[in-house]
Amino acid sequence: MKATLRTVAEAAGVSIATVDRVLNRREGVRPLTIEKVEAAIRDLGYAPSSLVARVQTAPSRFIFVLPRGHNPFFAALERAIGQLAEQLPFKNSSFDIRHVDVFDGEAIAAALKDIRQSDCDGVAVAALDHPSVREAINTLKAGGIAVVTLVSDVPSSRRDRFIGIDNTAAGRTAGSLLGRFLPHRTGKVAMLAGSLALRDHAERRFGFEQVITQDFPGVEIIALREARDDPNTVHGMIEEILKEHPDLAGIYNVGAGNAGVISTLEASGRARDIVFVAHELTDESRSALIRGTMDAVIHQDPGHEIRSAARILQSLTSDWTIVDDQERIRIDIFLRDNLL
Repeated sequence: MKATLRTVAEAAGVSIATVDRVLNRREGVRPLTIEKVEAAIRDLGYAPSSLVARVQTAPSRFIFVLPRGHNPFFAALERAIGQLAEQLPFKNSSFDIRHVDVFDGEAIAAALKDIRQSDCDGVAVAALDHPSVREAINTLKAGGIAVVTLVSDVPSSRRDRFIGIDNTAAGRTAGSLLGRFLPHRTGKVAMLAGSLALRDHAERRFGFEQVITQDFPGVEIIALREARDDPNTVHGMIEEILKEHPDLAGIYNVGAGNAGVISTLEASGRARDIVFVAHELTDESRSALIRGTMDAVIHQDPGHEIRSAARILQSLTSDWTIVDDQERIRIDIFLRDNLL
């Protein structure tokens, strides 16, 4: 049976008008609905003339440059990249992964230089805001390669687009949550970051400090440590902070390495005494929320980010319209009471 607009609509559980809006890349359709319609199109093999250019694209190769290591959030990004072929109707596109030390600007620049010399149409890079990285991105662009930054931005570069949350707003959200959770909205708070050379970590710190200063004058930020997102380093730093400040009331972890905070707080017997707010809903942070060791997690959907990066790179190399509302990455807040 030949697939029609109606059978696509029925398979996706939407109206024919909604399918038409998705086919023609019009605004006003939720990302989840778009994914359902595109899945129905792919499963039914429906390809009208308006969609042929999307389904039967020329061969394209895209590369994701991600941090080396065991960061659970970036592991989730990698899993999402592996699912792109099943989730998006870009049958002739390939998506590869390169790993690099995200805290080493020269290493990232070298990886981007290697990509420039390969057969590649577009790059998504989780990047350090570093002069060498900026120059490498600009060189890729000069060579006709589409570039988007992922999770952490390099706004002074010629990159085409940033894929990620508003990190200043995420930091403000963390500040508001932690400040409100503190008894009497007073006390000492420690901050951890992977590296303030990462734009997302620097912006989160700025937003957090902005809210604490403006709205919680009784809260004192007593430490800011950089731990390169390593759980063992984080563990040692939190032990040291607890010794120096036995009256510590709160912790905000700007980056990763939450396992180090969790293990230290639980070993110290103060897991329920110290308010702990951090980022990214992973297996370890989910369990810590349920146990009460963590109080709130600020999250960004890794699957949405990867699908958005792939769609945007494909659009940039195919002159398709980018639907901004579909590609906006939103901030989610998880407490133990609203875990999915």
